[in-house]
Amino acid sequence: MTAKSLPTTIDEAVGVILVILKEKDLNDITQMPFADLFNLHFGLGQWIRNNLGLWQPDSALMKAIQAQTPEIHPDDASTVIIEALWHRLQESKPKVH
Repeated sequence: MTAKSLPTTIDEAVGVILVILKEKDLNDITQMPFADLFNLHFGLGQWIRNNLGLWQPDSALMKAIQAQTPEIHPDDASTVIIEALWHRLQESKPKVH
């Protein structure tokens, strides 16, 4: 991604991930308990850090995350995005009554 095409908000970052991940991976994340999201740190988290500009301290996405959590490190910033992804997937999960 070029600097001009990088997401500038957490919501945009989630949108990018929804497009690039395979349906099976999205289903796996949807079924994953929230407490297990840390298991995505070295796979999906690393991809987010390396490809969505989190290592660039002045990136719009990093600033958006820092608006919620000041002085957050890029390692932790990717977790914010993964958690937002998980919450978005939970919203679309069929409800069983």
